[in-house]
Amino acid sequence: MQITNCKLSKRVQKKLLEFFVLQVTARSAADILGIQPNSAILFYRKIRMVISHYLALVANEVFEGPVELDESYFGGQRKGRRGRGAAGKVVVFGILKRNGRVYTVVVDNAKSETLLPVIKKKIMLDSIVYTDSLSSYDKLDVSGFIHYRINHSKEFADRQNHINGIENFWNQAKRVLRKYNGIDRKFFPLFLKECEFRFNFGTPSRQLKILRDWCGI
Repeated sequence: MQITNCKLSKRVQKKLLEFFVLQVTARSAADILGIQPNSAILFYRKIRMVISHYLALVANEVFEGPVELDESYFGGQRKGRRGRGAAGKVVVFGILKRNGRVYTVVVDNAKSETLLPVIKKKIMLDSIVYTDSLSSYDKLDVSGFIHYRINHSKEFADRQNHINGIENFWNQAKRVLRKYNGIDRKFFPLFLKECEFRFNFGTPSRQLKILRDWCGI
């Protein structure tokens, strides 16, 4: 999948791709390049669609331990993560292979019956998995995984027993998305995959090289 049927010149497309990688907003990029904001916004959306397409091609990659699992909540007006505090928020589930890649997916809820199929599809049995104390992860104890949990009400890490890696990813993702001052829910999965891409593909120079290839620019 590449960006085609774009009316913007190749020079402008290349500059927009560079601005995207450097996390310059579409409106700011449009102002710098002297083009219509909607043109830049649409081009950024096309970049995110390309990213989502290529990440979907490798989504069947199976992780093996040690692996960290965690759910997070994006958007909404009310504070808090779980229960009533999650009202109006988008629920996201993440799986991080330590010293490796992260995988994210938007889910309807953080219940066990929702998360367990994702876990079984994405993580090899007998892998070591680390979670917090959310009850949704209880079934991991009898599902063929070596399960360790950290109780955050008491501590955030006990030697190797922690989920600091996936929580670091959530923090990075929320920093990236905060500057947009609200994201349409139907486009949120594209923004989430952008964050996954940025985390998994290292430096801006590497990201730019990959995106030039993927987008055909």
